[in-house]
Amino acid sequence: MPIQSLLPSEFGYVILTYLYSWAMLTYLALKVGSARKKFDVKYPTMYSDKYPVFNCFQRAHQNTLEVYPQWLVFQTIAALVYPLSASVLGAIWVTSRFSYAWGYYTGDPSKRMNGAYGYIGYLGVIGLSVYVALQLLGVF
Repeated sequence: MPIQSLLPSEFGYVILTYLYSWAMLTYLALKVGSARKKFDVKYPTMYSDKYPVFNCFQRAHQNTLEVYPQWLVFQTIAALVYPLSASVLGAIWVTSRFSYAWGYYTGDPSKRMNGAYGYIGYLGVIGLSVYVALQLLGVF
C-alpha cells in the first residue's frame, strides 16, 4: 500500500517542518561548536566558569534539546489529523527557537524571551493532540 494512501496529502508540509527543525538544531549545534572554539571550552566540559557567554550558547541549544522530543511527539499526533495546522504551529515553534537563541547569544539571558512566542506553536500542537485523542475516544 503506497504511503500516499495512508497519510493526508498535506502531510508533506509536516515533513518540511521536520526538515526545518533539523536545520534549526544543526544551526544551534554549530553555534555551540564555534563558541567552544572562541572561548576555548574543551570537551567534555558542558559549561564554563570563566566565560558566562559561552554558557548562553550552550543553554540555548540544550534547552531546545530538552523540549524537542516532546514537540516531535505532539507535532506528529496533531499532524496525522490536522497537517496544515500542525505545520503552521510547528513552523512558529521552530522559528521561535532561533529568536530564543539569538536573544541568549547576546549574553543577557533575559533576552532569550524574544522567543516566547514559540509557546503559541508548542501549546498549539499539544492542544491539537489532546483534541485528536478525545476525538478517537468518541468525546467529540
